[in-house]
Amino acid sequence: MFNTILIANRGAIATRIIRTLKQLGIQSIAVYHQADKDSLHVQQADISVCLGEGTVADTYLNIDAIVKIAKQHNAQAIHPGYGFLSENTQFVSACEDNNLVFIGPTTAQMELFGLKHLAREAAEQAGVPLVPGTPLLTEQEDAISWANKIGYPIMLKSTAGGGGIGMQACHNDGDLNNAWESVKRLGASYFSNDGVFLEKLIQHARHIEVQIFADGKGTAVSFGERDCSAQRRNQKVVEETPAHNISNDIRKQLHNTAEQLMASVQYRNAGTVEFIYDDTDNKFYFLEVNTRLQVEHGITEQVWGIDLVECMVKQAAGELGDLHEIKNALTPSGHSIQARVYAENPAQDFMPSSGLLSNVTWPQDEAYRIDSWIESGIEVPALFDPMIAKVIATAGDRQTAIKKLEAALSKSVIYGIQTNKTYVQGILNGPMSNDGQLFTNDLASFQIESQSFSVLSGGTQTTIQDFPGRQHHWNVGVPPSGPMDALSFRLANQLLGNSTDAAALEITLNGPTLKFNTPCHVAVVGAHFKTTLDGKPVAMNEVIAIDANQVLSIGKITEHGARCYLAVSGGIQCPNYLGSKSTFTLGQFGGHVGRALRTGDVLELNPQPLTNTTAQQTLTPLNHIVTPEVTQLRVIYGPHGAPDFFTKDDIEAFFNHTWEVHYNSSRTGVRLIGPKPKWARESGGEAGMHPSNIHDNAYAFGTVDFTGDMPVILGPDGPSLGGFVCPATVISADLFKLGQLKAGSKIQFIAVTHKQAVELEKTQTLNIHDLIVDPLSVPAIDISALPDPKVHQTSIGEDDVVCRLAGDHFLLVELGPLELDIPRRFKVHALMLWIEKYKADNQLTGLRELTPGIRSLQIHFDSQKIFLAELTSIIDQACEYVATSENLTLPSRTVYLPLSWDDAACQLAIEKYMQSVRADAPWCPSNLEFIRRINGLKDIQAVKDTVFDANYLVMGLGDVYLGAPVATPLDPRHRLVTTKYNPARTWTAENSVGIGGAYMCVYGMEGPGGYQFVGRTSQMWNRYHTTDNFTQPWLLRFFDQIKFYEVSPEELSEIREQLPKGQTRIRIEETQFSLNEYQAFLEENTSEITEFVDAREHAFDEELARWKRDGQLTYEQADEALIEEDEFVVPENCNVVDSPVSGSVWQCKVKTGDAVQAGDVLMVLESMKMEIEIHAISSGTVHCVLKEQGQSIQSGQSLVLIEET
Repeated sequence: MFNTILIANRGAIATRIIRTLKQLGIQSIAVYHQADKDSLHVQQADISVCLGEGTVADTYLNIDAIVKIAKQHNAQAIHPGYGFLSENTQFVSACEDNNLVFIGPTTAQMELFGLKHLAREAAEQAGVPLVPGTPLLTEQEDAISWANKIGYPIMLKSTAGGGGIGMQACHNDGDLNNAWESVKRLGASYFSNDGVFLEKLIQHARHIEVQIFADGKGTAVSFGERDCSAQRRNQKVVEETPAHNISNDIRKQLHNTAEQLMASVQYRNAGTVEFIYDDTDNKFYFLEVNTRLQVEHGITEQVWGIDLVECMVKQAAGELGDLHEIKNALTPSGHSIQARVYAENPAQDFMPSSGLLSNVTWPQDEAYRIDSWIESGIEVPALFDPMIAKVIATAGDRQTAIKKLEAALSKSVIYGIQTNKTYVQGILNGPMSNDGQLFTNDLASFQIESQSFSVLSGGTQTTIQDFPGRQHHWNVGVPPSGPMDALSFRLANQLLGNSTDAAALEITLNGPTLKFNTPCHVAVVGAHFKTTLDGKPVAMNEVIAIDANQVLSIGKITEHGARCYLAVSGGIQCPNYLGSKSTFTLGQFGGHVGRALRTGDVLELNPQPLTNTTAQQTLTPLNHIVTPEVTQLRVIYGPHGAPDFFTKDDIEAFFNHTWEVHYNSSRTGVRLIGPKPKWARESGGEAGMHPSNIHDNAYAFGTVDFTGDMPVILGPDGPSLGGFVCPATVISADLFKLGQLKAGSKIQFIAVTHKQAVELEKTQTLNIHDLIVDPLSVPAIDISALPDPKVHQTSIGEDDVVCRLAGDHFLLVELGPLELDIPRRFKVHALMLWIEKYKADNQLTGLRELTPGIRSLQIHFDSQKIFLAELTSIIDQACEYVATSENLTLPSRTVYLPLSWDDAACQLAIEKYMQSVRADAPWCPSNLEFIRRINGLKDIQAVKDTVFDANYLVMGLGDVYLGAPVATPLDPRHRLVTTKYNPARTWTAENSVGIGGAYMCVYGMEGPGGYQFVGRTSQMWNRYHTTDNFTQPWLLRFFDQIKFYEVSPEELSEIREQLPKGQTRIRIEETQFSLNEYQAFLEENTSEITEFVDAREHAFDEELARWKRDGQLTYEQADEALIEEDEFVVPENCNVVDSPVSGSVWQCKVKTGDAVQAGDVLMVLESMKMEIEIHAISSGTVHCVLKEQGQSIQSGQSLVLIEET
């Protein structure tokens, strides 16, 4: 038997072959195109070798490359699968020339049956009935003559064709003339042979084939027949065995005829004899022989209980045995049916569909067999055959098998691209149901109504959201996402009578164009957008009835505001991710494959009967609420106020000023332009140099977060954990207003009480249910009498416990002084565990979630279900328990992470920051040099040694986002202290590693940030896979210890490629962390620790003094007011390209004098954390570039002049 076999194929057949090779104990070698790098066949093979990029001819058809790989890895044989090189005689010869066994027939047999005119001759000699046809034809005139002799309709076929490729039905001379060149070209392209011939087309034809296995010595046996009549455009869709509605006599004739033909040529290995069965005359005719394993071989295996791949391997190795004995030992049983799942869009004439699969789920039932190469997270390329899976169901009878297959397809989820799954279900429930019989041309007119709409254009940023979004994962850094304007969103669903959690579209600035493939009702609610149906204006804020094939276009926003929402009756369908359909684009999950909609996307709907009562619903316009000139945001003062963090003047300025929205605002957060605080502290101490820095704690939804001197109102995609102070938090009833803010919008903060906020939320919920639009006014609090954010105080031992109110749904419980202290972090953990147990024991639905910080515990509660006094009583009980308990040991793990030092991704983020945010920051252009300087180290190598020597204790998760750790070195001598960016970066590469204050952070995903870079590591979050390291999406746990080891950028790239798929592992060692042992270590090294800390603080003070001297302690924001452009006269032959948005110039792609074509990219702008390309509106020469890289711009400002040539 062979030791190693190379599989010269891809996809489902490659995984199928690997499965048998594993059972036989044979090593498998997979080859793959770079686009297939994530395919299951690449992951499952023992050895996988990349064939590179390029065309199919360069890769899967590259005989020399495949043979070379086989020889390099000591393969003894090659299995070709089906398609590609499976019937290529040159490949067989190359294998033989290199002493490689080709698992299949001989070259002569391939040549005989591969050319259909020769195959017909062989069949005729063996006494096999033939359909009237022609010899090989080379001239079009001869084809016309033969067609008229045979009589139309005829089938024009490529002599080397297969798999439905290279054949076309012709009903007259015109059809034949039109098809001639096309079929010849397809034959030449796919099979390197443009020979063609004609056959009579049988009108009521069934496609029936016989599975053959032969020993190459004149013995051939059949393993039943398969009915493959369910075809679309000559491509098989559904196959079944045994064939339905044929007599046993015909069945026996089919088997005997096939065996006779294959034995007559001493055929070797697996093959299939295909017949056309005339259902009218009960006669069958020879069609062709496939000298390979068929796609549909699996249903034969299911009924006969045989492994055909195993037979192929054993026959090639000379170990198969007597075929008659093998067949006689088998008894066929039951009925098996297979559905081919193709990546194609039935709603768009079965156009190929490619893209990311965000969710692939198959039914876990032994009654089904699924051969596939896809899984969640795989990108389906557009380069290859569209078949992505074969779903097989087997039962005792045909009807039961059909029902089981339909059930299997219903349970299967393939989300991200369009497939024919629903189309196949329609076939099973329609033509094939109730003992139905299909002919080969029946599906030509078969159609189903797709419960979906197609995206003709996606708009600026259109995403799927649901309410309330993603819950209960705040403690690992997963934001809720959901609609940014939840009021408009909920009203849209309420108009249609949808469930409260129905998913709908959030539309920003410029909307999508959508073609509906089914009748439905929709509602568009929010800021005013130009909205048309088939080009005719339709009203917002009421139910719109849409017929199938109508086009709804939501254009640009016409007034104030930024967003509207499109709800559809029944809701939009997509898989849940962590319990929600909401799109989190930064995390690349939820919604439609984790991104905004694009042209070509198709979204499925939940079918729902249309009612007249629904269509009568209307809604009072929302404009006076969602889009005022100055938006008043009602907030609760706190959690951080004066005099602890801000001065009294700071707070007065905060409430009195009319703030302007910065262009770098988005769903992550609304950045504001206004007065900078004077601050009550000089610095954040160990938490960071800037006075806004604090030890990391959890943020409340909608809190106003001072990232340095610039405030940001955290949006639905904002971070859960961070180290900046927050003087106020937007109340729940006003969070919707954030969704209508855009660059240049004006806002004012209005203080209200917690009691008022609770009542406002209650009233708003009732109003939404009743479709009442009401601004819900309440008297504001005088800012001279703001309530203290500290609503409760208690203690744990000698440590004070302070409860700070953060909005109407969050309470921040702080422990002890503003210091980094690991023992106190232990107490926070104990506090969290006690409250979690209390919640479970008492079934407190009002307690939503607990999120620990460095010295704090955030309690997320439902203020509609639990009173604040009740909550503080629970905290008192928890503190009493912690104060009297001793549990000084916790389970821990040492997690060894690779680190690419000063990675290029970090350098790019610094470059972007300097161009678009702050060019003169002290930490630019080198974060490493800044870290060295502020910590008093002699050189950057000393920084590097310190980072790699440290053991970092994980104290929080989700800083920043998605399981990212906030950690500190256990040994204080390894604690490098820095300040954070002020203002924060708008972009950070995923898994960048940084230091902020005394903490190390690994960024869980791409997004904003403020920690000083040291490098980049592997993933903290696994979106799609469960592996040995990732038993849940996040890698780390509280109290893990991180240890870095250095890798090159290339090594890191390989680790990052393999780790999510489980192809490599992070080394993790189980251990325990003893607080007593740790305190003993600190005492033993007190003098050295003190010496290190003193030196570090001296350097820190020197840096602080330098900042004061140079005016860099606080950041003076540039005046964002519109700067008048120099007057210039636009020449008559020039076209002006204007900016569609406010933002800054990220890249200039052209310069004066450059020749450009219409559509060329002239500039790339950065606005609202999106990169927006500016295209040439005409061809010509660049006359003048008016804005430079890094320069701020306003919407409507001129960017480039193009001189027409």
